[in-house]
Amino acid sequence: MRVAISQPTFLPWLGYLDLIDQADTFVLLDHVQFEKQSWQQRNRIKGPAGLQWLTVPVVFRGRFGQRINEVLIRDSGFPADHLRAIEFSYRRAPYFGQYFQQIAEIFGKYPAGSLLADLNIELIRWFCSMFAIGTLLIRASAQKPEGRRSDLLVHLCAELGAKTYVAAPGSAAYLLDDVPKFLSGGIEVAFHHYQHPEYRQRFPPFVPYATALDLLFNEGGRSPEILRSGRRQPLSTEELRLSLASGVSA
Repeated sequence: MRVAISQPTFLPWLGYLDLIDQADTFVLLDHVQFEKQSWQQRNRIKGPAGLQWLTVPVVFRGRFGQRINEVLIRDSGFPADHLRAIEFSYRRAPYFGQYFQQIAEIFGKYPAGSLLADLNIELIRWFCSMFAIGTLLIRASAQKPEGRRSDLLVHLCAELGAKTYVAAPGSAAYLLDDVPKFLSGGIEVAFHHYQHPEYRQRFPPFVPYATALDLLFNEGGRSPEILRSGRRQPLSTEELRLSLASGVSA
């Protein structure tokens, strides 16, 4: 049993989807504190001028410390604004017509007062369907999680019977020192390793790290194959330590 855990991001990039695809169960960490202007709230599309942000407006004033699953969408006009930006950038992409209406329908279900986490998680499930990812997705808030940071991750892994925890490289700063907590519970830690692939993209030169919509609109049915072409063997804790010590990015 391989488990990966991450916060539900808005219009995720390819590496996030590959992390899901590496796991048997993926836990959407929706009960921790929301971070304003984070990937939970925004992501990027590729337009004529390069990458541009799409940010979901949320209710934040007077709600400091709110959890991700408590964050409310603030503006009912945001879906139309986002859809116009997406259409402007991708309407001439080869597979725009195959996916745009599906995205429009999802956006249209989340007016002001809706929960941001519900929007993000529905989009993540849709992306998994488009990329033929069959991983089980569950919400951390449904698991009655305990602890913080590494203790929380160990608890979730143990509850799910994990033998391996596939960690995002960005968690290395605090997770490497806490690996013994996982090992004491019989859980191996491996760090996700992904190299962004290049593909046909409008408005050259190629720019990586846009939302996965960019790949779908440009490559259509080849997208799952291209997504998985960036996969590399997960790094052990020792390999990641050596990589960080040498200054080479994982």
